[in-house]
Amino acid sequence: MMSCPISLATDTAKAAMRRRARTLRAGLTAADNERAVARMTDLLLAACPVTAGLTVAGFYPIRDEPDIRPLLHRLAAEGCRLALPRVTAPQQPLTFHVWTPGDPLTTDQAGVPAPDASAPRCGPAVILTPLLAFDRAGYRLGYGGGFYDRTLAALRADGQKPLAAGLARAVMEVAEIPRSGHDQPLDLIITEREVIRS
Repeated sequence: MMSCPISLATDTAKAAMRRRARTLRAGLTAADNERAVARMTDLLLAACPVTAGLTVAGFYPIRDEPDIRPLLHRLAAEGCRLALPRVTAPQQPLTFHVWTPGDPLTTDQAGVPAPDASAPRCGPAVILTPLLAFDRAGYRLGYGGGFYDRTLAALRADGQKPLAAGLARAVMEVAEIPRSGHDQPLDLIITEREVIRS
């Protein structure tokens, strides 16, 4: 009986935090985001040296997320194999599909640009995740669909250990993300200022 009110309180706290984070992020300029992504790229490559053939899953920017496509192009130039996630159904883990800059995109079940479902699937060694807010313990606040949490939980339960790295502007840091039992911590948070290891 007690688990329901606790869950509802967590969900309410997350919803309020999402509203604040969206308002804050909407106030960031595209030019500042572009400079921030350039710095995140340098920090990512310093923290996680890439090797030719390494599979890295990125994300296509939506809403007012920083556009990490320049980072993905840099990774491709370094010899990485790229992938993008695809939402196949509600309450299901993401699937990752091979993607090369310039490849056509369709929209997935969530309306997000993604490779076509027929594109080859792959298991990324590095998963770059978007987020609305984060804390220093490695927890992220997303849009509420739980797709990245389900995906990381399924991969980890299967013995796979992809490096999960969140990319966000430093101003999106909060003291603590409200947590539910299904929330999965990230290994790294990369901002334009630093790399935070959880």
